[in-house]
Order: sequence, then C-alpha cells, then structure tokens
Amino acid sequence: MRIKELQQVYGEEQIQTRVAELAAEISALYDGEELVVVCVLKGAFMFFSDLIRRLEGPQVEADFVRLASYGRSASSSRTVSFVKDVELSLAGKHVLVVEDIVDTGYTMDFLLRQFAARGVKSLRLAVMVDKQARREVPVNADFTGFALPGGFVVGYGLDYAERYRELPAIFEVIPEY
Repeated sequence: MRIKELQQVYGEEQIQTRVAELAAEISALYDGEELVVVCVLKGAFMFFSDLIRRLEGPQVEADFVRLASYGRSASSSRTVSFVKDVELSLAGKHVLVVEDIVDTGYTMDFLLRQFAARGVKSLRLAVMVDKQARREVPVNADFTGFALPGGFVVGYGLDYAERYRELPAIFEVIPEY
C-alpha cells in the first residue's frame, strides 16, 4: 500500500482526555486492589504508559506480552502466536490487558483465552481503538478509548509496516491508488 496522505481522526488533546477518563474508571473499579496491567507490544506502548501513570488506587504490577499476527502486512493472518509471554504469574490476580486496537478479534481472543486458562481472578480489556464493525471473533472491550467504524489508522503506537508509531495523534491512512 502506498500512502497518499494521513488525515487526523483523534488529536493529541482528545486522546489524553480520553486516557484520563479511562484511568479514572479503572482506578475506581480496582481501588485498593492488586492489579497486573499487561501491555500488548508493540502497538499499545504509548497508551499503556499514559494509562498506568494516571492510575490511582490499584497497586499496579506491569508486564508485557508480544503477539504475532500482522507482521508487516495491513491485514491479520488469523494465526496468532506468542513472541514474548508475560513474566509474572497471573494466577489468582486481577489482570487488565492494554491493547492499541481490536479489529477482527483473533489476536485478543487468543490472548484472553490464554490468560483465562492461567487461573486469573478477573480479566478485563482496555483498548484505545475498537473497530466493532470488523469483528469476526466475539471480543468485548471493558474500557474503550474510541470506537471507530472503519479505516486503517496509525499513530499513538499504531503502525503500518512498523512506521508512524511516534505520531502523537491518530490518523487514518489515505492510500494512493
């Protein structure tokens, strides 16, 4: 895909306001509880960093997981595998998975089933961009930054072929035809 232009969908201030709102909701839910917050690398690193710095109330442990399904393509292969698993034990703990985007649902379905099988106390999902209209596997986010019906987006950790992650806002990719 050749990119003609990037059109802003969500600005930096809009993102930071929404992250603060999500952090308040999560803090209220887990107030005084121990919480393992798991960042799905690479895309969720900005959202994760901003979110956990705003959490007040839960006693937070942070960990990271990396899954492979997209590679350098713009569409999912539907085959998901671990590239890096969490290092903390999740058994008996409240776990919050932080993801950049849920599209078809294959990746999150895989991860949530894997974590549930480890005997977690509770398991919830926070996602910056939720594309429900493209869902092929039933996955529901407990905390959603923005619902987006379509379009291919980059920025704020989201990438296309490992590029554009550094952008502070979220942009729709307008392809060149």
